[in-house]
Amino acid sequence: MTPAPPVPPGTSEAPLAPDAAGRPVTPSSGYPAASSASPASSASSASSASSVAPPSLPVGPDFRHLERLSDDTGLFEHARNAVVRRQHGYCTDDVARGLVVTSREPAPSPRVHRLAECYLAFLTHAQDDTGAFRNRLSHDRRWSDEPGLGDWWGRALWGLGTAAARNPAGWIRDEAMVAFTLGASRRSSHPRAMVFAGLGAAEVLRARPGDGPATALLADAALAVGLPPDAAGTPDTTGNATDTDTDTDNATGTGVSAWPWPQPELTYANAALAEVLISAGHLLGDGRTLAAGLRMLTWLGETQTTAGRFSVVPVTGWRRHGPRDRYDQQPIELAALADAFATAGAVTGDPSWRTGVWRAAAWFGGANDRGAVMWDAATGGGYDGLTPYGPNLNQGAESTIALISTMQQAERLREAGYSPRTDRPRTDRPEAGLPRQGGRPRHGEPAPGTDPPGPPGRPGAAGRAGRVELADEPPLGRAGAS
Repeated sequence: MTPAPPVPPGTSEAPLAPDAAGRPVTPSSGYPAASSASPASSASSASSASSVAPPSLPVGPDFRHLERLSDDTGLFEHARNAVVRRQHGYCTDDVARGLVVTSREPAPSPRVHRLAECYLAFLTHAQDDTGAFRNRLSHDRRWSDEPGLGDWWGRALWGLGTAAARNPAGWIRDEAMVAFTLGASRRSSHPRAMVFAGLGAAEVLRARPGDGPATALLADAALAVGLPPDAAGTPDTTGNATDTDTDTDNATGTGVSAWPWPQPELTYANAALAEVLISAGHLLGDGRTLAAGLRMLTWLGETQTTAGRFSVVPVTGWRRHGPRDRYDQQPIELAALADAFATAGAVTGDPSWRTGVWRAAAWFGGANDRGAVMWDAATGGGYDGLTPYGPNLNQGAESTIALISTMQQAERLREAGYSPRTDRPRTDRPEAGLPRQGGRPRHGEPAPGTDPPGPPGRPGAAGRAGRVELADEPPLGRAGAS
């Protein structure tokens, strides 16, 4: 779900109906934002945010708050500040996200391993015999909805696919694969549900090349996204056509070239659309799809960057030719960007893509439009959103998992010997960032889902109290036309 911005204490907390894609819409907890600044001061704050001190971030992913939000059934969706709000229950959406990040740990602690077990059990309980999933479970363990194929179905397959491919425990991999295969037989009419499912299919294919259900699902996910208009201004196979006018980004006041996106609006988890095209193009040997995904990600990174920091599309979205608000910015956007840039770097071998990972991590440490730290060092939780007044201090599941996921990507780079202080884009080859024919990596480049040569994986930890300072980052990677 998308956390709501804070509202004054005393505001009604009655739950609202889910939207058309099945995403629950909930009111805020009533906690005030961290800053008392007025919205009128946000512009000046944004202009000065780029000069704030280097951000402080956790050393590696911190699972303390995820443990706090979990019990022996699943993962609670909401928190008031850091206190679990049991009355809102659990949702498959967030449990699936939890399975993604716990399964990514190469050597999880016993407590993190136990979280993965719990989340897997929840998802298999939520799945019916046809492969669809229920989404909402109350604290008294009663389902409040029927099985469906909304975003939660896609995220469930993402979690199951990640567990099947990466979890260190063989029995978890096996059970997750059974549930993934059943769910992969279904298709959703919601494009983003297909995107999330496609990310799970890509995980499976990296571990099990040629898997039939995963191959078909990933191909269909790429079709659900569609290809954007090409750089030459001619229609592509989806019937979209480009134009050559210039849009205005109201958040930055800068011009934006013709809209290289397959949909007329940026909404939520936008980078995931580019990532699934990159993954599909590479794993299925489709150079055009790979190049399209890289171009989309390049544009998305550039249009959401100002003064060297990410200023992401807010929860209200951004429609082409329409106004773009600056707030409220959601942590899920940074997690999606970090994942997509990491995938682009692994597929192309171009080090300049790593800049997007560092920049996404730095957003949590204060390199954002408010210069606000977006995590709580005392709890390990991620704040629910960046508002005109500062952070929304609630620490729900989605924002905390977004923090963990982003830190995992940054940690993988650090363990491979890279650093934002020394990591600079390569300039020795003009084709950097472009796919080879068929989307295969160049000789000597890492395959997707693998780390470049470096130190072995660190032991997992339920919580790590130290911090690391991040310096300024180099420009974002670019993908030229193929």
